[in-house]
Amino acid sequence: MRKHRLQTRGLMGEINMVPFIDITLILLIIFMVMTPFIVQSQLNVDLPTAKAVNTVSEDNLIKVEILKDGQINVQNRKTALNKLEEELILHLGKAQEKTILVQADKTVPIEKVVQVFDVAKKLGAAKLGIGVINK
Repeated sequence: MRKHRLQTRGLMGEINMVPFIDITLILLIIFMVMTPFIVQSQLNVDLPTAKAVNTVSEDNLIKVEILKDGQINVQNRKTALNKLEEELILHLGKAQEKTILVQADKTVPIEKVVQVFDVAKKLGAAKLGIGVINK
């Protein structure tokens, strides 16, 4: 009777893949978590430091400041937005190589800064710069 039982059961010819897949996924998760730490510890990057160097001479620089209350100063002279074009024409003159630096308070809406940029570009300023007033 025992002999008959072995013949009907037969040999199992398949491999159960579920444990293999579970271990593979666990290893994948471990490598995904550990890779950023390993790469970050091996890379030594020398980041450059910024130095405040004024590359534009004061003769070629026109400062436009926009204060908290919306007041616009061109070279420390008060002006209104509708008079800004006339004021910049006076300062630009025939020399189109001048740089216009627009400095604004951090609370000033960006649309005011863009309006000043539009006027400067319309007049043909060579370069435009943007900054923040540290007051």
